[in-house]
Amino acid sequence: MGGLYVSNLGCKVNRVESDSLLARAQRCEWIADSEKDADVIVVNTCTVTGEAQKKTRKAIRQALRSNDDARIVVAGCAAAIDPDELASIDPRIVIVSKQDLETYIEEMLPANEIEACDALRVGERFRTRVGIKVQDGCANACTYCIVHTARGKVWSKPSSSVIDEAIRYMGAGVRELVFAGINLGSYNDGGMGITDLVFEVLKATDAVDEKGIPAMRLRLSSIEPCDIDDAFIELLASSNGRVCRHLHIPVQSGSSKVLSEMARPYDADAYLDLIRRLYERVPKISISTDIIVGFPGETDQDFKETLELARACRFSKIHVFPYSRRKGTPAAIRPDQIDPEAKRIRSTSLRALSDELRKEDAESRIGDEELVVVERAGRGLTESYHEVRVSKKVPLGSMVRARIERGSCVVL
Repeated sequence: MGGLYVSNLGCKVNRVESDSLLARAQRCEWIADSEKDADVIVVNTCTVTGEAQKKTRKAIRQALRSNDDARIVVAGCAAAIDPDELASIDPRIVIVSKQDLETYIEEMLPANEIEACDALRVGERFRTRVGIKVQDGCANACTYCIVHTARGKVWSKPSSSVIDEAIRYMGAGVRELVFAGINLGSYNDGGMGITDLVFEVLKATDAVDEKGIPAMRLRLSSIEPCDIDDAFIELLASSNGRVCRHLHIPVQSGSSKVLSEMARPYDADAYLDLIRRLYERVPKISISTDIIVGFPGETDQDFKETLELARACRFSKIHVFPYSRRKGTPAAIRPDQIDPEAKRIRSTSLRALSDELRKEDAESRIGDEELVVVERAGRGLTESYHEVRVSKKVPLGSMVRARIERGSCVVL
């Protein structure tokens, strides 16, 4: 047996980084199917909240218990913020920085003549929709978040590298490419922003099959409201679905007071105006979001405003995060922390609203035609980010044009 095993926690950027390690190991046939069979276990950590930090420590201890002989490599955001604390858990732990992780693993891989650049994340171990990390780091300093410290200065992948990677994935049969970044909208390659990058990748992958279905579509993993301008909206509107008409736009709160205390660079009215402009120009767009419940000082009125904003925005999905204190952030030392029971009640209420809005959004799409990517046997993902049933005869990884029905689709 033996080989590399990666335990991944946290965001989509972490997922891309972890899969990149596995792809390198796969080309050398050096992948373990479980922690107990591994020579090396990488725990790619998250530290965005206090709860995430607890999950990180739990994952590390699980790796230690599962294998008495493996080298335990701890990387990621928690390792950047609290390296000494995590290293003290056990002498077998090796802390490796995000910048050095790929090189560290490469040096342990068995010799192989295939170049690293050919290690595409395709095959049964990987998702059919492939993520590309085009940006890293964050220049913002939201008062609840420590990721800008963990990830460091803003970095953008050269556009030529992104385009080349997109072309190679298209050639490998990947039908959906997901652009990922810690602050994706801050992408800047010599003045080329995220809208320019998307446009250039669309040009480079402009091919269709015999049925007129695009060879590849693009999706943005998440983008901040302040980074969506009219040029991006126009590109989205004119791309005929090649840029998925689904955006994940974190709002965090519907209260302008709370947004100000979070140091978010917009208020509720500005966010609502953006959503209005998106619906006007792209009527069938699907919009999902993140909302933090129980931020210090959040009143019942603040939470009511959040519920009202969520309804007004007609979100297709809300990721609800009960506020969790993260040591080292300004919000963690505030004296007006919210009672855990109040956070629980508000979270339950917001999740119920999320379920209601998601059902309404799904029903509003019945009868529509959308491109669907088949992610696993009998299941596909629509452009609008809803999972639907698909005939099991449709090959895994393919993209088909389909008419949406209730919970399923009919391939056209």
